[in-house]
Amino acid sequence: MKKTMLSLALAVVFGSTATANNPIDGEKKEVKVSESSVTWKGYKVTGSHEGTIGLKSGYLEMEGEKLTGGEFVVDMTSLTVTDLKAGDGKEKLEGHLKSDDFFGTATHATSKLVINSAKPFNKNSYTVQGDLTIKGITKPITLVVSMFENKATATMKVDRAKYDVKYGSGSFFDDLGDKTIYDEFDLVVDLAL
Repeated sequence: MKKTMLSLALAVVFGSTATANNPIDGEKKEVKVSESSVTWKGYKVTGSHEGTIGLKSGYLEMEGEKLTGGEFVVDMTSLTVTDLKAGDGKEKLEGHLKSDDFFGTATHATSKLVINSAKPFNKNSYTVQGDLTIKGITKPITLVVSMFENKATATMKVDRAKYDVKYGSGSFFDDLGDKTIYDEFDLVVDLAL
């Protein structure tokens, strides 16, 4: 009986030690949503507009200090225009961008980015392959992510035509002239971890 108890005690001690020393497969670093920001800039023949979109949730997956994955959800209903003032067309443009002509936020309230792989190209930066979902349509995307201590920044160009955002697009309509809105828009994501 004493041998059995001793064996059991040793198994528990050494088993716990072995478990404690095994490396963790991956760590999730939750994003501090209230301290993070997503800014956008869209271009047309006669100029550009810019604004913000609220981040709903997100995390980065890490192996030690190396980025390996992650997922981010954006609240499309929070889309705002920052280059216009109230009464100067701000509300009209925000309403149009949220309408079915553009992002259809009544039906598609969120968009999502899933990081599938990250390849470092210097000490702090990665070329990231992921899947971006807008309006329920998922397409692969490549972006750059840079990480410094408890912050990360991602920059990407998004081709809205791939996500059925057709309004004013020269890819879908002819003879738009100076009413043409370019298909690509920029996103800059600043994350606090």
